[in-house]
Amino acid sequence: MSLSFAPVRVALPSLVLLCGLLISCLSFARQVDVHDPVMTKEGDTYYLFSTGPGITFYSSRDMKNWKLAGRAFATEPAWAKQVSPSFNGHLWAPDIVQHNGKFYLYYSVSAFGKNTSAMGVTVTKTLDTSSPDYGWEDQGIVLQSVPHRDMWNAIDPAVIIDHEGTPWMSFGSFWGGLKLVKLDQNLTTLAEPQEWHTIAKRERSLLEDDASAGSAAIEAPFIFRKGDYYYLFASWDKCCRGKDSDYKVVVGRAKDIRGPYLDKDGVDMNRGGGSLVIAGNKNWIALGHNSAYTFDKKDYLVLHAYETADDYLQKIKILEMTWDKDGWPKVDPKDLDRYQSKLID
Repeated sequence: MSLSFAPVRVALPSLVLLCGLLISCLSFARQVDVHDPVMTKEGDTYYLFSTGPGITFYSSRDMKNWKLAGRAFATEPAWAKQVSPSFNGHLWAPDIVQHNGKFYLYYSVSAFGKNTSAMGVTVTKTLDTSSPDYGWEDQGIVLQSVPHRDMWNAIDPAVIIDHEGTPWMSFGSFWGGLKLVKLDQNLTTLAEPQEWHTIAKRERSLLEDDASAGSAAIEAPFIFRKGDYYYLFASWDKCCRGKDSDYKVVVGRAKDIRGPYLDKDGVDMNRGGGSLVIAGNKNWIALGHNSAYTFDKKDYLVLHAYETADDYLQKIKILEMTWDKDGWPKVDPKDLDRYQSKLID
C-alpha cells in the first residue's frame, strides 16, 4: 500500500507569528557579548564589566545567567575629549578592584591605534544599584600617554595589591610593551617618588614611527597571585579583525611583582618570552584580554572569544583554571564549547 501526503500550506499570518516566536526564542537564549571582561563579587552576586559605551555592567548569581545591572557613566568622563577629541563614549578595557570598602573601576580613553590615551578611575561604595550607597564618583586621570613623548600606551589597566600591601597598576598595548607602575595608597594617583618597570615586550623595529602602534603585538596584562608566585598573563597578536583575528593568552611568573617574569622555558617576557595558556579552535577564535580570579576556592580564567558561527561576535568565557605539578596554570580547551552564558531579563 502506497501512502501519499498533501503539501502543508501555512497561512501567511501564521507564518509571521511562527517566525516571531522563533526570533523571540533566539533572543531569549542570547549569550553575553562582551570585550575585555573583568569580574568581581559582592555578597552572593558576581559582576561583569567590559569595554563599551559608559561601561555597562552585568550581574549574576551563578556566572552563567547574566542580567544588565547598570552603567558607570551616563554619558562620558568630563575629561575624555581633552585627551582624545574624537572620543565617542566608548570606554576601553576596564578593571574592577574592591579595597577598603569601595570599588575602584579603572578604564581607558583612547584613539584607536594611537597612544593618544589615558586611564581614569571612578569609585562607588557598592555595586548594588538598589542601595542608597550606590553611585559612581569619577576621580579623573590616573595616567596619560602622549604620541612622540611616550613609547608606551596608557590603556588596559589592571590593579593588584602585593603581599606587602602596595598597590600596583600594570598596563600597556604594543609600543614598548607592558608596564608596571606603583600607585599611591589612595589607588587613584601614582605613588611618589614614582616607580616604573617594563614587565613584558616583543620585538619592535627601530625604524617604525614612534607614534605608530607597530608590530610588537602584546597587550592586556593581568597579574594574578598564587602561592609564592605572581603570574603575568598577556594577550599576543591581533584582536578586533573578525575572522583574521588570532589573539591568544600567554603567561610568565615571578616571585617579585616587579619581575623578571619567566616562562616555562625560563625566557624573560621582556625578551619575548611567554608560555601559551590557550588559543582558539574552529568554533572560537581570538581568545584573549583575560582576567583571573579565585571565587569560592576555585580559580577561573575569564576572557572573550569570537564565535565563528555568529559572524565572529565576541562572547564571554569563564573557564575553571587548574595548576600542573610544576605550578603552571592550565585550562581545558573543551570548556570553550561547554561554557555558555545567557543574557536574561
